[in-house]
Amino acid sequence: MLFNFSRKVYRNGWLTGVVIILLITFNTLFSVKGATSVEGFETGSKGSYAAADVTLATGIWNLDDALIGNLASDAKNGTQSARIRNSGKVSMKFDRITGVGTVSIKHAKFGSDSSSTWNLQCSTNSGASWTTIGSSVTTSSTTLATATFTPNISGTVRCQVQKTDGISNRINIDDITISDYGTSGGGGSTSVHLTMGNPSGAATSNLNNYLLDKPQYAVGYNCSLGRPNWVSWQLNSSWLGSTPRQDDFRADTTLAAGCYQVQATDFSGSGFDRGHMTPSGDRTSTVAVNSSTFLMSNMIAQAPDNNQGIWANLEDYARTLVGQGKELYIISGGYGMGGTGSNGTFNTIASGKVTVPNRTWKIIVVLDTPGSGVSGVTTSTRVIVVNIPNTQGVRTADWRDYRVSVDSLESLTGFDFLSLVSTSIQSVIEAQIDNL
Repeated sequence: MLFNFSRKVYRNGWLTGVVIILLITFNTLFSVKGATSVEGFETGSKGSYAAADVTLATGIWNLDDALIGNLASDAKNGTQSARIRNSGKVSMKFDRITGVGTVSIKHAKFGSDSSSTWNLQCSTNSGASWTTIGSSVTTSSTTLATATFTPNISGTVRCQVQKTDGISNRINIDDITISDYGTSGGGGSTSVHLTMGNPSGAATSNLNNYLLDKPQYAVGYNCSLGRPNWVSWQLNSSWLGSTPRQDDFRADTTLAAGCYQVQATDFSGSGFDRGHMTPSGDRTSTVAVNSSTFLMSNMIAQAPDNNQGIWANLEDYARTLVGQGKELYIISGGYGMGGTGSNGTFNTIASGKVTVPNRTWKIIVVLDTPGSGVSGVTTSTRVIVVNIPNTQGVRTADWRDYRVSVDSLESLTGFDFLSLVSTSIQSVIEAQIDNL
C-alpha cells in the first residue's frame, strides 16, 4: 500500500521526497531491527564467484568467492541457496542494532564434492574485525543439516559465514536465522536456556516462583527463601573463552518490588560460600557475560566443602564434555532447609532472609550434536543427575557416588524437568541413573 501511494504522488515534488525518505527509513529499520530474521537467498541473484554485494530480503550481503545457486546439485530449502568455495564468505553488510542471541544455519555439501569446514564470525565494529563464534563445522552430507551458534552479543552486530579449509570443495548455505540478543530464536521471550523446559512454570506473577529470563541463564527465583528454586543454562563452546573471573558479587536489582535483594555481604561470617549455580567458569566469553554470574540471584548458601570440592569437580567435568564437542543443558538448585557450613548447621542466614538448603542437585543433559536442541534428545541421550548433601566432609568425595535419576529428583523437588522432551523419551531417560 505504501508503494502504491508513492506512485500516486510521483509528480508532487516535495511530497515525493518525503515518501522516498519514508521508504528508505522503513527499509533501514526493517533491515537492522527485526526480532528474528531469516535469510533464505530467495530474492537475489548472483551467478559468479567474484566478490560483489547482493540485495537480499534481510538487507545487503557481500558474497566473496560465493554465488547464489539454483542448480539441481545445490542443496536448498526453496529454489536457491548460497554456494561457497575455497576460503569464500557470505557477509552481512548491515548491522543488527538489537544484537545477536542465536544463529542457526542450514548447510550441505554441493553435489559430489568432498567434505568442507566453515565457521561463523561476528563483528561489533561494522566489519572492521571479526570474532569466530564457537567451533568450526564440518559439512559432509548432501542433505541440509542445521548448525546452531550462540554469540549472545548485545548492541550493534553483523555476522558472516566463511569457509575455512581453503580447498575448492563447495558447500551450500541456506536459511541463516538470527535472533535478538537474549532470545532463543523464536521471536518471543523464551530463553535458549529453557530449551528443555521451565521446571516450575516460573513466571513474573509469583514472587516465590519468579522468572528471571537473562541472556546468560534463566532463574526460577523464590523471594521467600532468598535463593533460586533452580537455575538453567546452555553450555557449549561459544560460552567459553579466556575472560578472568570478575568476582563482582552484587544484588540483583531486576527482582520484583517486594522481593528482598540479597546483598553481596549477606553471607559474610555465615560459614557458607556464595555458591554459584551457573558457574563463573561456564561463562568466560566476555567480561559482561562472566560478570552476570555474580548476581546474588544466582547463588545459594553452599557448604565450602560442597562448593569448593565435589561440586567444583562436577563443573570441571561438564566443561571437559564441551571440550569433546558436546553441548549441555544444565539445571541446578537446592532443596530442603538446614545445611552444615564451616560454622555449624543453620536453617537460615542473613537474619532469616536467606534459607540454607539441605541438599544441592544438578541435571546435565549431554547432546552429541550441538544445535540440535530438544530434537537431539533420544532414548540414548546421556543425562547426569546428582543429589549431594549441603554439608562439610564431602570435599574429596566423588560426585559419581551421588548420582540419581531424574524421576527421583522430581519426586523430591516437585519440579517437572525436561518437560519439552517428548513424553516417550522422558519415560526412558528420566528413569535411568547415569553409569559412565
